[in-house]
Amino acid sequence: DKSVKIAGDVFTNDIIYYMRTQHNLFVGETTAEKIKIQIGAAIEDLESPPEDMSVQGRDLLTGKPKQVDVSYREIAKALDKSIQRIEDAIMETLSQTPPELAADIYNTGIYLAGGGSMLRGLDKRISLKTDLPVYIAEDPLRAVVRGTGMTLKNLAKYKNILIK
Repeated sequence: DKSVKIAGDVFTNDIIYYMRTQHNLFVGETTAEKIKIQIGAAIEDLESPPEDMSVQGRDLLTGKPKQVDVSYREIAKALDKSIQRIEDAIMETLSQTPPELAADIYNTGIYLAGGGSMLRGLDKRISLKTDLPVYIAEDPLRAVVRGTGMTLKNLAKYKNILIK
């Protein structure tokens, strides 16, 4: 029942800030979003890493257009603090979980949903932190909406686990 305001937009802003501070390159939200999707990563050791990406923006020193090559390892560094906040929230939630539910989580693992769960290596990173199996939900972008719909269609079945 804990929520942290870390999502795709925060990751996008982390990338904009990283490009500005490390490459003196101003990139917009659209470019940062492309970077996140094409080479975004949560860990620096991926089994099948994406190719480096050429990123174009405005040089903050000269004001002229500029292009730099960026690797997924750089993006993993750029997103590290935000991902640490997610890990901390997960660990805090696990520490407050009732024993019966903790046993279920131990047996079935953690399932990630939402667009952020599609970040390369996020499942592996959370698994290493928690020592639990971590899975990405089928169709993570719509998983929460579909689950909510199923719950609403079967209120009687799920009423004992719903908050009143």
